[in-house]
Amino acid sequence: MTRQNSMLRHKNRIAVCALVLLGVIICNVPRTQAQDTADYQKERERAMLLYDQNKFADAIPILEKLVKIKSDDVVIWERLGWSTLVVAGSIKDPTARKQARDHARAALLRAKELGGNSELLREGLDSLSKPDPTDLAFSSNKEADAAMREGEEAHTRGDLDKAIADYQRALQLDPKLYFAPLFIGDMYYKKGYQASDPRAKNELLDKAGEWFAKAIAIEENIETAHRYWGDSLMLQGKQQEAMMKFVDAIIAEPGNRNGYMGLSQWAGRNQVNMAHPKIDIPVKLSMTADKKLEVSFDPALKDSADGSGAWEQYGVVRSRWVAEGFAKAYPNEPTYRHTLREETEALRAVAETASSWLKSGKVKSLSPSLAALVKLNEAGLIEPFIFFTHVDQGIARDYPAYRQANRDKLRRYWKEFVIQQ
Repeated sequence: MTRQNSMLRHKNRIAVCALVLLGVIICNVPRTQAQDTADYQKERERAMLLYDQNKFADAIPILEKLVKIKSDDVVIWERLGWSTLVVAGSIKDPTARKQARDHARAALLRAKELGGNSELLREGLDSLSKPDPTDLAFSSNKEADAAMREGEEAHTRGDLDKAIADYQRALQLDPKLYFAPLFIGDMYYKKGYQASDPRAKNELLDKAGEWFAKAIAIEENIETAHRYWGDSLMLQGKQQEAMMKFVDAIIAEPGNRNGYMGLSQWAGRNQVNMAHPKIDIPVKLSMTADKKLEVSFDPALKDSADGSGAWEQYGVVRSRWVAEGFAKAYPNEPTYRHTLREETEALRAVAETASSWLKSGKVKSLSPSLAALVKLNEAGLIEPFIFFTHVDQGIARDYPAYRQANRDKLRRYWKEFVIQQ
């Protein structure tokens, strides 16, 4: 269940033979290129209208005709791929469902071949690169699962009210079913998107937000509800609130690119630049066969006027952790791993050394990397910087516990250091 971007509309017509001379002689009326183009555009508009109304099953036959008439219309290929993917989710027969997903993939790949690079295209291909979610049950409660599938089928027909009723029934049967309030919110978003009356639109989008909040209350560490809520707020013009929802999506699942795409879309619409602090660590580390850390640090940096000698502390701390610090701090872990505590302590030692040198007058200024690191340290945000810029498998194991206790710090890092407003 993902979000669509704004779309166009269409209709097709077959031209014509006229009966003349008392209906006995049939003659072909010649067509002009302008007539063919006009008919294609009308069909295109009709297909897009159906797509915009979430009537994917009705849109597919028209989209299929359009790509045969004009094979280089990237938007039509995208919409055909996405419509087919959505409808595939409601097909019960596994073989037929796989054929539909293969057809959807082929259409989306054709759009990509033509230069398409929309969020819709990327999400569709990403979804198709993973196992078919339809093979998995929404819920272990069979009645709730059946209600969800009925809602999905109604959604493909564009019957959003029926879909909402089905999803609500599923939630009553299984109150911990995350996807039920998520999909309800998505249906209200779609209704709001379609609404022409500003007041009705706003009320529907507020309703969508209420349901996304319910999904988050069930499971806050799935990115989707945060991102969908961000889309809804952005449509309402609540840009700052939308920004933070996209940030929450990243925090929920930092390994999922969809949250980053949502924030990137927000930044583009609001003409905001984003960049992590650029901190280059001039220390080379390598682990020997006997599990000792070899540190390489350019001696010329020790007397540098910009404080770069402070980076020597990075190697000192890392070496100490490998030699003895890890075993003491993590007695229940049998083998060494690079941890958040180790990396934070190493970077903090560098920042504090550089800061003290600057305050004492030992150096007159700091290199850009050191200045950025000192600023992060003073804000207490070195850990979020580590997680979002140079995390490895060892450090990643520390993320869930840190997120649980420090979600506000993770938000602050994005707002204060990455999003440049």
